[in-house]
Amino acid sequence: MIVSLVYFILFFGIFLAILVLQKINQVKPPEPGPDRPLVSILIAVRNEELNIIRCLQALSELNYPPQQLEVLIGDDASTDNTYALIQEYIRDKPQFTCIPIREKLGQAKGKGNVLAHLSKHARSKYFFITDADIAVPPNWIQNMLAGLKGNIAIVTGMTTITGDNFFYRMQALDWINALGLMQVVSDLKLPVSTMGNNMLITRQAYEETGGYENMPFSVTEDIQLFRKVMKRGHGFLNIYHPGVLAFSTPARNITTLLNQRKRWMQGIWYLPWYVAVILIIYASFYFFCFPFRAYSSAAVVAGIFFGKFILQTWFNYKCLQRLGLRMPTWNLLIFEFYVIFVSLTTIIFFLLPFKVRWKERKY
Repeated sequence: MIVSLVYFILFFGIFLAILVLQKINQVKPPEPGPDRPLVSILIAVRNEELNIIRCLQALSELNYPPQQLEVLIGDDASTDNTYALIQEYIRDKPQFTCIPIREKLGQAKGKGNVLAHLSKHARSKYFFITDADIAVPPNWIQNMLAGLKGNIAIVTGMTTITGDNFFYRMQALDWINALGLMQVVSDLKLPVSTMGNNMLITRQAYEETGGYENMPFSVTEDIQLFRKVMKRGHGFLNIYHPGVLAFSTPARNITTLLNQRKRWMQGIWYLPWYVAVILIIYASFYFFCFPFRAYSSAAVVAGIFFGKFILQTWFNYKCLQRLGLRMPTWNLLIFEFYVIFVSLTTIIFFLLPFKVRWKERKY
């Protein structure tokens, strides 16, 4: 019982501190300057025939001089119609180039291998990295470039999920919740991580790491790169603002979602210790809450649950507000039950002796 009480004091203490910091310590997004340097957008693609045109259309609509853009698309041996769709779409767009990737470069595999190849073709000093299932906002480039001040070498934008059905909206809220927590920590000038679907890294910082071809393989290659760059003394900036808000297509079923989560959970070992501690405390709530019924009344357990429910709902509401997004109130209220289901199934799935399945490959 004492252990449970200590845990709940710690949990609610951290959550209240997060809410206070969310209110008083929001870092304002940097203002874009007038310069429009040449930039390179790198996209690793494999079997994305359902998503790739949406991604390329968003890039075609960027509010940035086309002559200062090079969009490099690496097709990683797609077995569907992805390559043909790309070729058809970009045939009258000289700023777009599609490069078939069929060989390994050094230690790199999967997405890291594609990015390693694309970085060799890039001509600019700035690498923007996104994914084929992402639609970036029109002013993405200049809003991200604005973050490169002082020793900052990695800038991370914000991503959530698009879609209208209940399952998709719950995924969107889950992303907003997780990235909102990450933002509170990064606003304290503490490094957390980056996201490989919405990031900017300077060429200099990338090449100082030796590139993906000189890194041991990881299914969370973005976190690995972030750590390497931080170890070399560079700075970072995470921007939580509509101007860098990209929208990803959702996981269309629970199996895809669980594979995605299993891949992400492997990246937890690369996170800073203070972030890992917060995530573990946050994820352990029900492992302490349900057994606590043996030591107390149902009313006390219900009160503990309701306390978490109120704090989390308010936190998510403020995150949505900060991004200029709206969501039906009942979605906010029911989100906690989605968290319970997904958290428990993810832990079970993670412990099963299956490899991560991603883009028709196993890792």
